[in-house]
Amino acid sequence: MLTLNKLEKVIELEEQLRAEYQGQLDEKAAQIKVLQEEQAQLQATVDKQQGTIDTQLQTITELSGQSSDAQRTEQLNRELSNRAEKLQDEVTELKKRVKTLQKERVEERTELKALKQFDPARMKKNLDATKKKLAEKNKANDALQKSLGKARSEGAEQQRKVKELEAKLEELQALLNTEEAAA
Repeated sequence: MLTLNKLEKVIELEEQLRAEYQGQLDEKAAQIKVLQEEQAQLQATVDKQQGTIDTQLQTITELSGQSSDAQRTEQLNRELSNRAEKLQDEVTELKKRVKTLQKERVEERTELKALKQFDPARMKKNLDATKKKLAEKNKANDALQKSLGKARSEGAEQQRKVKELEAKLEELQALLNTEEAAA
């Protein structure tokens, strides 16, 4: 009984999976068929082109066997004409390249001239002198900072003493006021 239930569940699961994926399976099968047909067409095209190549090869072989000195001379003339055209194209390209390089050379010379206007040795000397001045100013600034700190601490000390004296003065005035009031 248990096996029968399991078998029924397996059959149900198989039917569900088949129902769920049958569309995809059919679609893939159709794609495979289309691709096989395309492959067959391509193979037919390749075979046809191979036949054409074989025919052309045979014709070329026959013509090369029948070639004479005049045909050879014409062939050489065509080859030399093609080479001459290629060389002329190369010369034209090289002329363009030379012009471009000349323009770049003029630009580089202008840039070099502008850079030579600045004397690196003089600029380094000025930089060193400026560094020395900056170091001296930093020392002077440090000394002033120390003096300022010292003056501030002295000022704070003086302020504290003044407050103490004011407090004593107030006490004395209060004593004096009480003595006057008692007298």
